[in-house]
Amino acid sequence: MTQTQPPQETSGPQENSPPPPRTSPESAVPASPGVSTARLVGVDLARALAVFGMYVVHIGPPLSATDGVAGWIRYLADGHSSVLFATLAGFSLMLIAGRDEPRTGLAGRQAKARIAIRAVVLLALGTVMAMEYGGVIILGFYGVYFLLALPLVRLRARTLAIVAAAFALVSPQLAFALTSLLTPSVQESINAYDPLYRLSEVGGLDLLLTGFYPALTWMSFVIAGMALGRLDLSSGTVRRRLAALGAALTVTAYGMSLLLAGKDALRSMAEDGSSSGGSGSMPLDSGSVPLDSGSFPDRPASMLLTAGPHSGTTFDIIGSVGVAILVIVGATVAMDRLPRLRRLAKPVIAVGAMSLTAYVGHFLAQSVLSVPAGTSTQQSWVPLLMFVLGATLFAAIWSRFFRRGPLEYLLNAATKPAKHIR
Repeated sequence: MTQTQPPQETSGPQENSPPPPRTSPESAVPASPGVSTARLVGVDLARALAVFGMYVVHIGPPLSATDGVAGWIRYLADGHSSVLFATLAGFSLMLIAGRDEPRTGLAGRQAKARIAIRAVVLLALGTVMAMEYGGVIILGFYGVYFLLALPLVRLRARTLAIVAAAFALVSPQLAFALTSLLTPSVQESINAYDPLYRLSEVGGLDLLLTGFYPALTWMSFVIAGMALGRLDLSSGTVRRRLAALGAALTVTAYGMSLLLAGKDALRSMAEDGSSSGGSGSMPLDSGSVPLDSGSFPDRPASMLLTAGPHSGTTFDIIGSVGVAILVIVGATVAMDRLPRLRRLAKPVIAVGAMSLTAYVGHFLAQSVLSVPAGTSTQQSWVPLLMFVLGATLFAAIWSRFFRRGPLEYLLNAATKPAKHIR
């Protein structure tokens, strides 16, 4: 996503002309002429898979109601879809901050301002949605990730990878220790002075430490995505090395967890969790009992050895990053090597190109249509299939006339004042 001159933001094409190839509108930064289009399309395909994975968890049947291939799909969607989403968020940050060469000077300051504005908008949007749907909404957490990532946007890929690894190794243990100290009375005292908590019951403490996607542990995914964003994914050598790395991380992390914690180490606890706040009834993205959740003060230290979806342990983080790398590399290779598949997948790619719209839209559509969420009352895959087809059809039609999705247009417009930074 390599250029001596930073790519410039451009306005969308005329309403009646098809848009040219572009990066994901979520990044709002089009590719420079020398950038591999297949690389960017592959990222959009991976982002669409992440969105559909969240649909599986939010709309599909619970894990207890599935078996066979359907059970594996449901299990893989638990946790991994939101992790892939977060990893791709880090990748998108590099599209704004500069890919191979970090932007410096005026361009660098404006890029940081765009990221900061996006963070504030996502935090506000996430807070509003959390008022209805509870702490399952990831957008507010995204806003925090973006703010915390600002000091890192000029680091090289190797340095970012080292930082991500350090977070993966240290943050779960730190989160376990900190949440062990957070008694209910301490949490209540902190939340009493938190305006975000009073609005949505998802406050700063949730965003940083005790929520469903706490920044302390989830920054590992974002920083790993930033490192990927600095690499040349059009290079066959880079792809092969990343594929080997992803496979090694996945096998090592989950294998070690199984060896140390036993056969239940990878168990999903999707039917055990509940929303941390808000009035909505939407289930967790993974629904597991997070290691870094203050809702479970009596968690045994042995949980640090597990690697189930959203367990928040070192093994879970490393294994999930490995899976995310494999999906991103696989999607990129498929779009580069299989032009026929790329043509067939254009409607799905369009979903990834407007993932913010697709993500927010499926919550709103569920409320309007009164579609049961993925709880024990939902046994059919039909609602999920209808949502996937609906999102794909909408994205395919919209992308024929507009460069960005509806919410992506608004998000891009909100960052315009960054051009006045001097």
